[in-house]
Amino acid sequence: MTAGDKVPCRTPTGRTATNVPAWKFDACRAAILHEIGDGEVRASALARAAGRHLGAEAREGLGSLPWHVTTVRLEMEVRGELRRLPGAPVRLRRA
Repeated sequence: MTAGDKVPCRTPTGRTATNVPAWKFDACRAAILHEIGDGEVRASALARAAGRHLGAEAREGLGSLPWHVTTVRLEMEVRGELRRLPGAPVRLRRA
């Protein structure tokens, strides 16, 4: 991928895709997977938790951390990488 590449991020409800720069997508995806590990995590706590796994430079260049983590998380759900557990609040684990 080149610096200008973008990843279209969809939602499970089928809303129009949002294009996220590939480096931001990759950084958020890696942080999400690292945070979830073999367990589960609440969606509401994921942005703050994933932020601990991003370097200072990535956090600074990312912009809104909660927005990017949520956008990438939803695309990961559409791809089948993550799945929601039944019940509320929304909890996630690797598929």
